[in-house]
Amino acid sequence: MRLNCPLCGPRDVREFTYRGSSKLMSRPDPLEGHEAFHDYVHLRENVVGENEELWHHHMGCSSWLVVVRNVSTHDVISVKRAKEAAR
Repeated sequence: MRLNCPLCGPRDVREFTYRGSSKLMSRPDPLEGHEAFHDYVHLRENVVGENEELWHHHMGCSSWLVVVRNVSTHDVISVKRAKEAAR
């Protein structure tokens, strides 16, 4: 599988580290309580089909990327820098 880093261009997936769901970019407000933080840390959806993921280009430019890919076929739909996708 190859990821097209917005800064470095197409690279082999071995240059990147998968860091989980892009849900991790949306940390709950502390005023929402313990249950919201528990859900943020521990609950993940087991998605079939397209999933939005967080990847780190650790052997390249060190960018954090939001990758949309089909987890069934491993087709990469889009890649953008996480700070451009910030919510």
